[in-house]
Amino acid sequence: MSSFLENRSPALISLVGLGTFYLLAILTKWAITARQQAVFAKKNGCKSTPWYPHKDPILGVDLFLKNLKLSREGGFLEGVSARYDFISRRAGKPIYTFKQLLLGDPVILTCEPENVKAVLATKFKDFDLPPRRKNALGPIFGHGIFTTDGGEWEASRALLRPNFTRSQVGDIDIFEAHISKLIERIPKDGKTVDLQPLFFLLTLDSATEFLFGQSTNTLSEKEDDMSTPGVRFSDAFSYATFKGGLEQMLTFKRARVGKLAVLMPDKKYDEDVKFVHEYVGGYVNRALNLHKESLKNEKIEEGAAEKYIFLEELAKTGYSAKKIQDELLNILLAGRDTTASLLGFLFYYLARRPDVVEKLRAEVLQLGSGQPSFEDLKGMKYLQWCLNEALRLWPIVPANGRIAIRDTFLPLGGGPDGKSPVFVKKGQSVLYQPYVMQRRKDLYGADADDFKPERWETLRPSWQYLPFNGGPRICIGQQFALIETSYAVVRILQTFKAIEKRDNSVLTEYLTLTACPRSGVKVAMIPA
Repeated sequence: MSSFLENRSPALISLVGLGTFYLLAILTKWAITARQQAVFAKKNGCKSTPWYPHKDPILGVDLFLKNLKLSREGGFLEGVSARYDFISRRAGKPIYTFKQLLLGDPVILTCEPENVKAVLATKFKDFDLPPRRKNALGPIFGHGIFTTDGGEWEASRALLRPNFTRSQVGDIDIFEAHISKLIERIPKDGKTVDLQPLFFLLTLDSATEFLFGQSTNTLSEKEDDMSTPGVRFSDAFSYATFKGGLEQMLTFKRARVGKLAVLMPDKKYDEDVKFVHEYVGGYVNRALNLHKESLKNEKIEEGAAEKYIFLEELAKTGYSAKKIQDELLNILLAGRDTTASLLGFLFYYLARRPDVVEKLRAEVLQLGSGQPSFEDLKGMKYLQWCLNEALRLWPIVPANGRIAIRDTFLPLGGGPDGKSPVFVKKGQSVLYQPYVMQRRKDLYGADADDFKPERWETLRPSWQYLPFNGGPRICIGQQFALIETSYAVVRILQTFKAIEKRDNSVLTEYLTLTACPRSGVKVAMIPA
């Protein structure tokens, strides 16, 4: 060794020494961290949880390829559910929490309500949104309520929450003009119509009127007329969110599409994001300018508000145009996609359940033929059951996840009986699937896969039912979504007495940032 060093330059010797020192430092840090994690896990009674038996036990490429295929073709959610069933059969007992590899990352999957409660509520401060979700959505939505954590997220929520009070979401007049236009677009002669795209146009039109004070009015235009700003915005927003969702579908597991999607150029995506920002930015700048003018003329300020406009309220806060634009886009995503997806899944089931339509329409007809009030809608028990059941079977965000920002643990899933805690190390992802959890037969009965609104007559679920997330990040706009959905259902069933299915395809999901029926909702509507 000495002769080796004698024949080498001092620079090389120094480099070898530094490299050796660096390697030792890394190994030492790893050993200390591993020891600390072992002590933490033992102190909290953590035990091992089952592993999915990969064909590729190093990277888990087998699941990556399967997920990629199912994401493109549909059936991703059933694939995840089948994974729980497979590992349960293999263990000879129900398994609701397990580990798997996704491109080398060991992640934890769970459909256990107590574990979901820990991630979203009792251990909320131990988890953040995964970085890839922020990276995938950031170019479109910036720094808003759905893309931030910590103090920045708290500021966003504090800014937005006052705009979803009872007096704001209860102003249902905003829905009437738009649902009337939707009904006009539905054939009255028994021809087949796909309701799903119409629902997306409906919710975009109503959401933009609530947010901007001016609707995109896409239901009044030809769907492919890109010369119309509203239609162009609808197309651009749909594609931009589709691409964002595609990148973040497996964000928590390195990708349903993976890093390759980020590396591939997409001119349409870039152009659409630019148009979305310019379109919304125009409204923001006008609102800020109007507010500045109102400060010069107190009469304008005092006489305000014949109609509540979300953007005008944000313009009074003193936040920058960019911040207001980001928050508007975040809320627009929720306002459009949540309600359109819920309507889609509900009418898919109604087209196959004339018995449910008959009961629902009987309740609707008790209101007469006029516009229902907010109180009318809240008092419609069977309608609420139908909405709950559609959200149970097809939660709008059917799979979600968080990443641990410190060593922590989940309360259940470890040990032979699954009753012990499971250690979650800093930087590890925990993925939870409301889609799987809300179909568990031990929680909802042997008929858990069936659409059965009547179960809600006695059902009072807690953390096993998460239609709008839970904990501090529970959706602040859920009442807005439910009221708009209820209003649309009532007005449609006042106009049509029956719904005939015109599609025999198996119901699978189309996954972007949310989920909706992959094959649409093809029906014939029979006028009353």
